[in-house]
Amino acid sequence: MKMIKLCKYIYIFLLLTYSLTYGQTVVNSAHNLSVSGPGSISASSETEICIFCHTPHNSSPRTPLWNRDDPGVTYTLYSSSTIQAEPGQPDGASILCLSCHDGTIALGSVLSRTEAIDFSAGISMMPAGRSNLSTDLSDDHPISFIYNSGLAASDGELKDPASISGPIHLENERLQCTACHDPHKNDYQPFLRVTNQYSDLCLECHQKDGWENASHKLSAATWNGSGTNPWSHTSFSTVNENGCENCHRPHSANGNQRLTNYLFEQDNCLDCHNGAVAEKNILADLGKVWKHNLWATDQVHEPGESLPVQNKHVECIDCHNPHKATDQTATAPYASGKISGVPGIDSDGNPVNTIQYEYELCYKCHADSPDKPESGISRDIMQSNTRLEYDLSNPSFHPVEGPGTNSDVPSLISPYTKSSVIYCSDCHASNNSDADGPHGSANYPLLKYNYETTDYTTVTYQAYELCFQCHDYNLIVTNESTSHAERVHKKHIDDARTPCSVCHDAHGINSDQGNSTNNSHLINFDTNVVRPSMGASARLEFVDNGNFTGACYLYCHNRNHNPRSY
Repeated sequence: MKMIKLCKYIYIFLLLTYSLTYGQTVVNSAHNLSVSGPGSISASSETEICIFCHTPHNSSPRTPLWNRDDPGVTYTLYSSSTIQAEPGQPDGASILCLSCHDGTIALGSVLSRTEAIDFSAGISMMPAGRSNLSTDLSDDHPISFIYNSGLAASDGELKDPASISGPIHLENERLQCTACHDPHKNDYQPFLRVTNQYSDLCLECHQKDGWENASHKLSAATWNGSGTNPWSHTSFSTVNENGCENCHRPHSANGNQRLTNYLFEQDNCLDCHNGAVAEKNILADLGKVWKHNLWATDQVHEPGESLPVQNKHVECIDCHNPHKATDQTATAPYASGKISGVPGIDSDGNPVNTIQYEYELCYKCHADSPDKPESGISRDIMQSNTRLEYDLSNPSFHPVEGPGTNSDVPSLISPYTKSSVIYCSDCHASNNSDADGPHGSANYPLLKYNYETTDYTTVTYQAYELCFQCHDYNLIVTNESTSHAERVHKKHIDDARTPCSVCHDAHGINSDQGNSTNNSHLINFDTNVVRPSMGASARLEFVDNGNFTGACYLYCHNRNHNPRSY
């Protein structure tokens, strides 16, 4: 008996000596559950340190000299539509960890004692909280799966384990709790083998495409103290320090699939993009009347969903790839860094894995989708597929995919020319905001500037502010223009108070429905205002007779044009 006590004291002395000499050990960590332990959970009188996990005698068959029973329960496992690994019921080192951390066995219940070791403060099981994973592991990083070269190849964003030379530890090609955690050393809480500052631990295995240049990796933005701390689950204070943990947490995640901080997709983004961390307040824009409504269809988006989108929904991650988004600017029609790495639909209607042009992103939902939004204006030619409206073979179109067809547009203001190309988001974007993109606006339908479509609107710059971002207000509304065609514009929108939208379809006219004689210059009449002409041959059409000449057959504002030529 004296020899056993002597060995115990020598062992404790060696542990303490090693700790003082080389740094952290189990002795001065929360895994020291003895009465001398520094953590909030400790035995009431037990002085032995290792006994809570190990024993030299009467151990279980499990190595290393394990002193606890297996929990003997069936666990709910992590699952995801994007996982290639096959997690199994916990085994190896993981089942050893869970003999305390699932909360089913008393902390003091060890094989080498006939009576359970008493704990202070009446504690018996692992208390509820971060350390108690429960038997539901669906919200925790997957464990007990084969991690080999085959898995890395099929996943595409995992490192080949043969190339991992750091402290990450695999157990017989299986990833267990001990891959990330060293139970005897707590240099990096909670018992991490590598610090997760700047995502160092995550990046030991994960190699997300585009991450090296992503804003979420590089930004040094901090929380300004307003609202809720977005990083209450970490000890870091900047976006780049938190890295993956800006959006994810490896244990007890609220969004089980993909281990996100919050269940609802947008909450993971708006935790920072609400003016508290990110410079631009996207949440404020999303509170406006007309918006991409992120709250209408939670948990519908899937990373691998087929395109075009079949079930109408919108989430931040439909338009932004948080692993690839950058601050890189671009010129129309090319996609900026903010939407880089996102899949879309090209001008021919084919899915693309990564968009090259901004309009390819919009076409995901606003082109061939069966549940796409409809036009708010009844047109002579109805078309809600924007991909068809912007086709370069059309009789006319706003220059989104490429330069327009009109060789003479005297009303354009600098820097726009007949060769200019514009973005969808030049018109559809947040109003009164420095945030780019169509998040939310006070202007229907999610327009950056006002665009009145109500008949008999008195013309002002503000009424058609959207149009006047590119077209000269003075040339169109006053008599300063030398062009008869421009004076015709004044006659209609100023004198007759006819909105631009009554004659012009802002997107374009599909070549399968219109032609260059009747539908040049974006002519596609609003049938709520304009009717066919009165007479023997009722007609509703515009006839293009060449540069600045044409004729209209229609009835509008109690005037019969049958035809009215200019």
